[in-house]
Amino acid sequence: MNTSKQFRIEHDSIGEVKVPKNMYYGAQTQRALDNFQISGTRLQHSIIKAQGIIKASAAMANMKNGQLDEEMGRAIIQAAEEVTIGKWDNHFVVDVYQAGAGTSQNMNVNEVIANRASEILGGSIESKLVHPNDHVNMSQSTNDTFHSAFNMAAAEGLVNNLIPAITKLVEALKKKSEELMPIVKSGRTHLHDAIPIRLGQEFSGYAETIAHTLKQLEGNLDTLYEIGLGGQAIGTEFNLHPKYIPNVMDEVCKRTKLPFRSPQNMFAFTQNPRAAIRTMLTLKELAVHLIKITSDLRLLSSGPRTGFAEISLPSVQPGSTIMPGKVNPAILEMVHMVSCQIIGYEAAMATAGIAGQLEINVMMPVMAFTLIHSIDLLTNAITTLVTKCIDGIEGNVEKCREHMENSLALVTGLSSSMGYDLASQIGMQADEENKSLEQVLKEKGLLTKETMSAIDPNSMV
Repeated sequence: MNTSKQFRIEHDSIGEVKVPKNMYYGAQTQRALDNFQISGTRLQHSIIKAQGIIKASAAMANMKNGQLDEEMGRAIIQAAEEVTIGKWDNHFVVDVYQAGAGTSQNMNVNEVIANRASEILGGSIESKLVHPNDHVNMSQSTNDTFHSAFNMAAAEGLVNNLIPAITKLVEALKKKSEELMPIVKSGRTHLHDAIPIRLGQEFSGYAETIAHTLKQLEGNLDTLYEIGLGGQAIGTEFNLHPKYIPNVMDEVCKRTKLPFRSPQNMFAFTQNPRAAIRTMLTLKELAVHLIKITSDLRLLSSGPRTGFAEISLPSVQPGSTIMPGKVNPAILEMVHMVSCQIIGYEAAMATAGIAGQLEINVMMPVMAFTLIHSIDLLTNAITTLVTKCIDGIEGNVEKCREHMENSLALVTGLSSSMGYDLASQIGMQADEENKSLEQVLKEKGLLTKETMSAIDPNSMV
């Protein structure tokens, strides 16, 4: 077979490399593709989009500063804009688990944009009219651009996807709380009978828990707006035009419509992806709360004959391949699984954060993938939770009343009038003899309007 028709020869500092003729990437990307056949998973489009925005913004800044020829700069910007809209996503081929700091990913972007820009200028991929390092990567380093792209992608994911999804969850839980507030039921602590509570009050607790986490996430968002463009390799801004940073930051803000800013300390930004670590920690907390809430809803909907059955969930699919008619809490189970994944991802993020050494953390590719994937997973899971579960929950008034009236915890209402010890005896006797509290009170000659009022569930909420 004549391979010359399928491949072109590229060169880098190590030597020659065969690259498929129809691909825009070059030698360094091909080496990464050959070296890192690890997971088959690539970094998300949102990161590639952010990198494209950075490359276009850098080209504009370099043109303004008189360092980049305008015709070449316009070609780079056009190619970078094509990257941001996903036109060349199949040309980004580097595995998530790659060389440290994201050098391979940055070169993948540089090479694709350079070769596409060469075409825009009337040349071919082989013409090399635009150089990936000298022109596309001008005034940049992997160490400032990849870290910045990582923060930009996370911020955009929060603003456009996850924060709106969580906001809708809070609204749905609040609405459901109001709807279910008239229903009085037995409370439970340690999974045993407790004094009465309104079903809506349980849901109000869920809403407030998620609302508080939402506020924390909005605070994390502000830290993600710090991006260290211009810091270059180690934060020293070496060999940089004095107007590059303000010009490139201004262009990034225009293109994203988000308030990105330079960090107060460029060295801190370069050394430590703290915004990502902090954000991931909040996502872990959100996952913990989601597990608690979805576990509660699974318990409250358990049955329909042998469980609590105090709420009904929308039926979304059959639940068994052997038991006809069985319907499981499928949406709640899915959210629980996603939350387990998020908790594991936070451990990966923390471990990667520990791996930073001296002027840079080289674990950023896996940190970027982990945070963006977590944002995507939670956005989809929470949106599905709201539309396919929370919105359709109904309270089972009769079952709630049945459990409540049988609850021995109602004896708590007698404590203030007859004391803890006597109230305990009445409760224990009712339990041992399988009698109602009213029956035991009557047998002991203690049944009065006052004691009946004291054990009335409606007087306790």
